[in-house]
Amino acid sequence: MSWTGWIILFIIIQIVHGLGTWKFYKAAGRHAWEAFIPVYNAVVLMKIINRPVWWTILLFLPVVNLIMFIVIWVETLRSFKYNRAVDTALAVLTLGLYLYFINYTQPLQHVKDRSLKPRTSAGEWTSSLLFAIVAATIVHTYVMQPFIIPTPSLEKTLLTGDFLFVSKFHYGPRFPLTPVAAPMVHDTIPVLGVKSYLDRPQLPYLRLPGLSKVKRNDIVVFNWPVDTVNAFPYNDGMYHYKPIDKKSNYVKRCVGIAGDTLSIIDGKVHINGTPLELPERARLQHSYLLETKGVQYTPEQMNELDITDGYQQGQLAGTNKPGMQIKAATQEAIEQLKATGNIVSAEQQVFNDAASQRYFPYEGMAASSYDNMKPFLIPAKGMTTPISYDNIEYYRRIIEVYEGFEMGISNTIDLKGNEVYLNGKILKEYTFLQDYYWLMGDNRHNSEDSRIWGYVPMTHVVGKPVFVWMSLDWTKSFTNMIRWERLFTTVNGSGQPTSYFVYFIVALIAYFAGRKIYKNRKAKSK
Repeated sequence: MSWTGWIILFIIIQIVHGLGTWKFYKAAGRHAWEAFIPVYNAVVLMKIINRPVWWTILLFLPVVNLIMFIVIWVETLRSFKYNRAVDTALAVLTLGLYLYFINYTQPLQHVKDRSLKPRTSAGEWTSSLLFAIVAATIVHTYVMQPFIIPTPSLEKTLLTGDFLFVSKFHYGPRFPLTPVAAPMVHDTIPVLGVKSYLDRPQLPYLRLPGLSKVKRNDIVVFNWPVDTVNAFPYNDGMYHYKPIDKKSNYVKRCVGIAGDTLSIIDGKVHINGTPLELPERARLQHSYLLETKGVQYTPEQMNELDITDGYQQGQLAGTNKPGMQIKAATQEAIEQLKATGNIVSAEQQVFNDAASQRYFPYEGMAASSYDNMKPFLIPAKGMTTPISYDNIEYYRRIIEVYEGFEMGISNTIDLKGNEVYLNGKILKEYTFLQDYYWLMGDNRHNSEDSRIWGYVPMTHVVGKPVFVWMSLDWTKSFTNMIRWERLFTTVNGSGQPTSYFVYFIVALIAYFAGRKIYKNRKAKSK
């Protein structure tokens, strides 16, 4: 739905609100017309029900407002002595329309400065639960969201089983595009296994200003641009339309930012013709072929070298030489293997499987592969680039989907001979409407990333991981599952990650001890 559509809907809602509550306003000593003025009517209503004026803000936060509407309906009834359980139930079940019945047929006696303390323990429990959900939804949606890493694409930088806190405010909080959705869940309601949202209506894309832009080498959480699976990681093989904010959450490293020219040469990323310099904490992994002296390494020895993602020992393919194929290892691990004196040679594998046309941009002419890609542009907002038959496949999805369908625009690219047509007109150049990024896993040969599905638009960026608060190794026994050294470590920064878990425990003990002392002193002073 466009902004015009939402403005019309907003006006209709204000009229519906006014028609259903104007007598409430009059009974509270206000004017009837005050019930019809957008925003102002909410401010006045907060005063009538003896609640803080800042609650008005909560009524305009998508998802949060779904809960607040229920709260306001009930609070309004209670402010006019309609405190029965049946009144509350009818307000909820009729989606607030019960207020119409009260407004036009029942006597209204306003309780000024009413007590806000619930009359029963059940009421107090319900009130506390509702506001806990509201607070958690605000934090989850607009400030900080917990994530878990389910795949090894960033090993050994971030590990499978790391539990992350992801900052929304670094790149700017993004308003939910699906305003009718269950709070604090993603695309599916747990246990029930049903969609957690309605596809329609949808808000236009809107993001508040952030602390910074996405920088090169940032680790970024984003919505998988080509996601059509029912619920990640379960794919039923059928196509499912998913709004941007309900697409599956991925985490990768941003190796190319808007405006860069990127290429990959024998597995090495180059930016504007220069090899990409990675931060100290980045631990790239590649596949390797090693010729050995026939010595077999035990699983325990390989674990000590932090080579855990798969290896095979035997003979090198096509030879009778003893060797080893390693699916994923850091250069540091390979050097440690060499130091054992049992390695004759070690070669990083390069996959030149361009004939598969599995890699972006899929058209075959670019001959892209897992480890080699010719230079191409990463578009930036406001940048204008020439468009031709030779490069349109780099930008087709951008124009048709990211800056077309997902923005409510019907864009269609057609090829006629050697000419490119946009919506029936010859296209010679195109100006991009948003920034794009190129994201890859540090586990280079075990990562589905931009090499497979191309650019990540800014509209799909969720946030920046800042903290690992828990880390579990699912392959270990229950008693040995926790990776204690990773608890409460920062994702970014110089040097190797340091655990702040002990400091957290000390701070927690100090907090509860201080709270206990304060309560004791307060009790003695009475």
